Amino acid sequence: MKHGRTARRTALKLRGSVRARITLLYGGVSTAITAFVLIAALRLQQYIVDKSVRGHPSDPGAGTGPCPPELQGTRCPTAPLPATPTAQSGTKAVANGREGFHQTLVDTQRLVILLAIAVVAVLAFAVCWWLTGRLLRPLHRVTATARRLSLSTLHERIALTGPRDELKDLADTFDAMLDRLEHAVAGQRRFAANVSHELRTPLAIQRAALEIGLADSTPERVTLIRAELIRTTERSERLIEGLLTLAQGEQGLDTQVPVDLAAVAEQVVHEHRVFADARDITIDVVNRPVIVLGDEVMIARLVANLVQNAIRHNHPGGRVGVEVSPDRGVTVSNTGPRVPPDHVDELFEPFRRLHRDRTGSDEGAGLGLSIAAAIVNAHGGTVRAVANHGGGLTITVNLPALAAIKQATTRTAH
Repeated sequence: MKHGRTARRTALKLRGSVRARITLLYGGVSTAITAFVLIAALRLQQYIVDKSVRGHPSDPGAGTGPCPPELQGTRCPTAPLPATPTAQSGTKAVANGREGFHQTLVDTQRLVILLAIAVVAVLAFAVCWWLTGRLLRPLHRVTATARRLSLSTLHERIALTGPRDELKDLADTFDAMLDRLEHAVAGQRRFAANVSHELRTPLAIQRAALEIGLADSTPERVTLIRAELIRTTERSERLIEGLLTLAQGEQGLDTQVPVDLAAVAEQVVHEHRVFADARDITIDVVNRPVIVLGDEVMIARLVANLVQNAIRHNHPGGRVGVEVSPDRGVTVSNTGPRVPPDHVDELFEPFRRLHRDRTGSDEGAGLGLSIAAAIVNAHGGTVRAVANHGGGLTITVNLPALAAIKQATTRTAH
């Protein structure tokens, strides 16, 4: 039974293998060409031999003489007659003729074999050259597509059709890479457009405040303009700080130290109590000891972004839950507006908000969850968000625990 399954798996692999196809194809073609040429050579040799035999005098036989005159016209007796000198000379001539015929046959056979080898070589190289060109045609398509690629032609695909083999897998993998590259370039363009919008908005507000507000400058208007300029400047500072943090998170970690995740979460919640109380939001904390390996400042920024997001996108009288456990990592959930499940993943993109892609809100630039995702990726963890049935989100962050890292290192060492 086991041998049967192994044979079936081997047959399936060979069926979709370019190596097997080339082996079978070249082997079959070479065999067919060789058989055809050798059969033709044998037929030609047989024809030459038959022609030579028909044109050569027959051997009267050694020790036999001609029939007596009285028996001519009738059948000679079966007993041989005594050989005469003339018969002996004829026998010698026949022997010499046989030797010449044998030498002619050997020379002809050698010539035919050499011609057959030359024909086989020429046909084999010509046919294999043609078949190899057909088999490598998909690779030429991949090469041509790669040469045409640019930022304006990322939509092109190879779209190779045919059997599922190594060349088809290569073309499909190349198309999948182009999909990811096109998505990344589109994200960069959208990111640049959003950054320019977010930076241009406060600058426009500042310019309007200076041009309009100072046209009729009074102490009261100067005070209002000053407050407006400070507010827009703070907004620009938050945006730039968020962009720097996002870039730092995407670059990775320089140093890693053991971090008490429960203590970090407790400190972050303590710092945001006033912010939550001002919005009439209750924060529930459930902490269990968890030690992770990473950058303590970035991990604190990660938890702070999640808590700020949970408080900011909530309603008065709502709740925020923060839980730290070895099994689930860090889980932050909140009440709030209902989030469509198909829009949850989009919230981790820069400047992506629930209702509008770009906004002039003073509460944030839409980088909180993007920064959180970048920090998680830098630590080799995972982040997952789920829309709650009653509204709000539940975000779960899993970071590699220090105990698990030590256990994996020990297994690798052994």
